[in-house]
Amino acid sequence: MIILRHEVNKGKGHALKTGFDYVLKEYPEALGVVTADSDGQHSASSILEVGVALLDNCSSLVLGTRTFDSKDIPWKSRLGNKITIQTFKFASGVKINDTQTGLRGIPRLLMVTMLEVKYDRFEFEMQMLFEAAKNYKILEVPIETIYDSAEAHKTHFNHFVDSIKIYNVILKVFFKYFVSAVSSSVIDLLAFTLICYLLKGKTELYVLFSAIIARLISSTYNFLINFKFVFESQKAYKKPAIRYIILASVQMMLSAILTSIGVYLFPFIVEPVTKAIVDVVLFFVSFRIQHKYVF
Repeated sequence: MIILRHEVNKGKGHALKTGFDYVLKEYPEALGVVTADSDGQHSASSILEVGVALLDNCSSLVLGTRTFDSKDIPWKSRLGNKITIQTFKFASGVKINDTQTGLRGIPRLLMVTMLEVKYDRFEFEMQMLFEAAKNYKILEVPIETIYDSAEAHKTHFNHFVDSIKIYNVILKVFFKYFVSAVSSSVIDLLAFTLICYLLKGKTELYVLFSAIIARLISSTYNFLINFKFVFESQKAYKKPAIRYIILASVQMMLSAILTSIGVYLFPFIVEPVTKAIVDVVLFFVSFRIQHKYVF
């Protein structure tokens, strides 16, 4: 047995990176590794099941998934897992039934990728799920759920501090998307207001034309920001650009049509406010589509 040690506690993420680095250098033929927590919550048979699944699916991230329906499981764990499942699904577009599991079969290429991740504590594992959601198939293997007394299972997990760090990882992309969307909306609304002012009284379709032109301007800006800053896409521009143009075209037409309908139905509301309401709804829909299909 080989034991790798740090002189001081550098965090679970750093420990995993140390292990990954050792395996990649010393065992170049290895297809991947299986990680298991040291608190006794993973049985030997479950670890073996995940290992076999990784051998059969060596390009997938294999997760040993626990069942959280039992009353024996602490309510904090049940509630935390449910919240994290839904939050992760919203942010990544992928549903995972146990985002907190430490029993994982990790393919070699994902190990290489994770060595570049800056996180060193428990949030490292959440970032791994995001990396896998983007580039790998995620396979879940049901495992035995073991929960003993708190005395039997010691942990360095700080529920408050580490939970904040984990949710920071989950919501980081959405926050950047929010900043991008807000700045794009400002550009869009300014352009829309100016063009409305210039065209009003000259054509009955001034709202439609104003919305289309404003969206063309803001969409160009939005694509460049999302490609580089928000989703940090490593792809060439061409395919994401084509997908984005299709999405932006549909979104532009929906924005224009729904805004026109809104202005007709609610003439007492000024046009920019009506458009802002429409775009807020489209904002959430667009995030999911861009994250999963465009970038």
